Amino acid sequence: MPLISPAALIAPDAPEAATATPVRFIGPKEALAPSAQVWAERMGFRGKPGEVLVVPDASGGIGQVLVGTGKTFDPMSARALSAKLPDGPYRLEAEPEEARVAALAFLLGRYVFDRYKAKDRPDVRLVAPEGLDAAETLRIAAACALTREMVDTPPADMGPLQMETVAREIAEAHGASISVVTGDDLLDQNYPAIHAVGRAAAPHRAPRIIEIGWNLDRTDRPLIALVGKGVAFDTGGLDIKSAAGMRNMKKDMGGAAHALALGRLVMQADLPVRLVVLVAAVENAISGDAFRPGDVLNSRKGLTIEIGNTDAEGRLILADALARAGEHDPDLTLDFATLTGAARVALGPELPPLYTDDEALAADLLAAAEAVRDPLWRMPLWPGYRAAIDSDIADVRNDSAAWAQGGSITAALFLQKFAPATGAWAHLDVFAWNSRGRPGHPEGGEAQSLRASYAMLKARYTG
Repeated sequence: MPLISPAALIAPDAPEAATATPVRFIGPKEALAPSAQVWAERMGFRGKPGEVLVVPDASGGIGQVLVGTGKTFDPMSARALSAKLPDGPYRLEAEPEEARVAALAFLLGRYVFDRYKAKDRPDVRLVAPEGLDAAETLRIAAACALTREMVDTPPADMGPLQMETVAREIAEAHGASISVVTGDDLLDQNYPAIHAVGRAAAPHRAPRIIEIGWNLDRTDRPLIALVGKGVAFDTGGLDIKSAAGMRNMKKDMGGAAHALALGRLVMQADLPVRLVVLVAAVENAISGDAFRPGDVLNSRKGLTIEIGNTDAEGRLILADALARAGEHDPDLTLDFATLTGAARVALGPELPPLYTDDEALAADLLAAAEAVRDPLWRMPLWPGYRAAIDSDIADVRNDSAAWAQGGSITAALFLQKFAPATGAWAHLDVFAWNSRGRPGHPEGGEAQSLRASYAMLKARYTG
């Protein structure tokens, strides 16, 4: 079954639309029809955020549904509807723009991860609101669902090879080229940092760099590079994580999932660009051949890297992938990575930090984030902390000196050294996870910054 079925949206002129149950968004003390008002009072409905009340009609069927908004209506709260409504068709009663946002939220809330355990998929369907581009909305919801499914899948079934398989399916579906460099061939083709991080894994989970190219012959178009961190599982390496710290490390390939899903969206929309998607896919395992604290690694860019901590491996594989992106002379580069716990300390799990030294790109991303309600927060590439990643024996170190403390900032500064010299670059340090389960937001994988990034690209290149 598709992760997001097209049948979830009903055409406004379809016969089923005429029988759809209205869904009304109601704030505190908002007036209702007398019969609905009596029922709401008896059932304790107060119009608070998250409240959903089914109101019966005179025959005992469903007459309407009331959804609490609180003092301010956030259409994204409609993510909860799929989990709270009885089966059947529904119609949103809201202003057209709010209804369109709520329709996307409704689709996002339909995601269910049931690969290993059967779960109910409520047959809740929605009449497409006025002016909704249903096909585009379904594609965006499907991209978010792909990201979440990849993150939710355990590492035994979502290793480097499986990431490559997803990439191949996307490339083949859109007539794109794909190349993969695997195992010791990484050394021959100058990806030494990716090889070092992944070489301790079992042979069938060998490290690799995956590269998709689309429209590359259209040299009249700007080139966009999307780069994703694909650590299928992160033990921490020889600087091993605790059991608690390792528990959810299946999500450490969330950056790769975001890059692949966004790349698919760009190709599906046929944006007038050239596109390169780069995924560095590894497992940071432990064996006799694991890289060590104190090692000095080479990198594709030619900079040497002193290893202070093997658990700061994501920036190492991104260093080689970003250097490869730079060889395409991109006009714009976005990298996505579940990079630092420090980002969570700074901003929590629901607000991804954005790093860029390009003011126009920052403004465009933040405007898009606000417009599509996919939050981002700009953090500084503070030059005063650059000294924290200096090394006495190499060009740079992968763990910052303790005095700097701002681990998310220093990680971004590390990546900046390897980012393409041409065009604008932004780094998004996503969490890719819902830590608390609630209707429409089950605990597990989450797409963060994906919709904002797509909206920014679409506005820049088709607006």
